[in-house]
Amino acid sequence: MFTPPVRQGPRPATQRVMPHQQLDQNAPPELQEELFDRCRGLFGVVVLPSLVSVPGARGFHLESELAGGSAEAFMRDTEFAHLHPQYDGSLHLALPADLARQVIDAGWGEHHPLVEQGVMPPTQLMVYGPRDKDELEVVWRIIEESYAFARGGAAGFLPLN
Repeated sequence: MFTPPVRQGPRPATQRVMPHQQLDQNAPPELQEELFDRCRGLFGVVVLPSLVSVPGARGFHLESELAGGSAEAFMRDTEFAHLHPQYDGSLHLALPADLARQVIDAGWGEHHPLVEQGVMPPTQLMVYGPRDKDELEVVWRIIEESYAFARGGAAGFLPLN
């Protein structure tokens, strides 16, 4: 089971109203694009505009026959995650509630404001954009867990093709 390491340094500033976005410590564009390339390379993932985010956010949708996770694993329809535009670089995604809490406690993200208002389930969170290559690997592991959750299993036990 994946346990996120503690993220170094202070949390970035975020906008806690809609749109929920990261305001500083933003991911360099080249790391955002590397993350995007990895996400779109996941088996069964289709990239479409996000159904729930700001214009320019790239949504990661599962082909419907692979979307075996519970409703809490998705933001809308089969969208399990989205990458915000380059000025931001953070992601929203869904994780099992216990893993979401671990990611937050380790400093990698925060609940979506609508979770705190009781409108969304505790599976929905923002993951901060990676500041360097080491952080890219941690954020990638978190995304793999979100993908597995959407598929209905744990990342280490899912066929990736």
